[in-house]
Amino acid sequence: MRQSSPFWLPGVHAGRRSRLRARGTIAAALRGLFAAGDFVEVETAALQVSPGNETHLHAFATELLGPGGERLALYLRTSPEFACKKLLAAGETRIFEFARVFRNRERGALHHPEFTMLEWYRANEPYQTLMDDCAALIAEAARAAGTKQFTFRDKTIDPFAEPERVTVAQAYARHAGIDLLATVEGGQGDTKKLAAAAAKAGVATAADDTWGDIFSRIMAERVDPQLGLGRATLLYEYPLPLAALARAKPGSDKVAERFELYACGVELANAFGELTNVAEQRARFENAMAEKQRIHGESYPIDEDFLTALAQMPQASGIALGFDRLVMLATGATRIEQVLWAPVTGDDR
Repeated sequence: MRQSSPFWLPGVHAGRRSRLRARGTIAAALRGLFAAGDFVEVETAALQVSPGNETHLHAFATELLGPGGERLALYLRTSPEFACKKLLAAGETRIFEFARVFRNRERGALHHPEFTMLEWYRANEPYQTLMDDCAALIAEAARAAGTKQFTFRDKTIDPFAEPERVTVAQAYARHAGIDLLATVEGGQGDTKKLAAAAAKAGVATAADDTWGDIFSRIMAERVDPQLGLGRATLLYEYPLPLAALARAKPGSDKVAERFELYACGVELANAFGELTNVAEQRARFENAMAEKQRIHGESYPIDEDFLTALAQMPQASGIALGFDRLVMLATGATRIEQVLWAPVTGDDR
């Protein structure tokens, strides 16, 4: 972790202030966009019984003390997803939240332990609609920031251009020469097949790598750097082994209704056609936590209240977008701390 002058020194703050003001202008513009689309802004609790059940996301743990000395283990959320979906089960149909979320073991130019996630959900609407939302949101952020170009590390996009739409399989074939879906069958990934394909493409793997590990290596080395150049990219139809909380594409045992949004080589958002099968979701959570225990020596509880609500949640689509990253691209920032009013450690870079 690098040290620098405190963010609160007047001279330091003066150099950051224009981007911070732009942050507020962008947030106000996006709230207006959602209001025009008949969305309701919600606020959900940061303290949760479960912070989320993804293998490689790490949470901050705490404890609730009752007036009688009762103790309850709680976590700071890594996403507002569980709470938002409970609101869909309650009857809300279009909601959004600027949520403060917390992730441990993450720090870098694009990562901060506390950051803002913009999430929105549409009940009874297909996840393709979220792709249209992304295009509108990027353009609105650019208008609010008074810019015609998003920039990060010498990579640029036109935020008003129609985003490129490409499947994960197409991206792997184009940028790595790999037939990804040939390594997926019955919803499961064949590790040996993907390892062989990676070796042929010149991507190194380890003997204990899982299918998901190898996928991530190829993604980081060959695919990610080629996405969101010139215009935004919507990378869709993720393979089923990486479905997370997304449902399978109807009629497919290979891909899920999941997409990610990229701009200037930066991952901005992750979207799902939401899974509502409780048994399948439980199995995915249990498998992810078993893998987390194996790799990291810890696991998080499953939110049983969430699974109960999921049983009555309508079909829906939902998306999480890194708001700070969006502001970075719209203002030309090089580090996330440059667009945070009060960074966690005072690092102003």
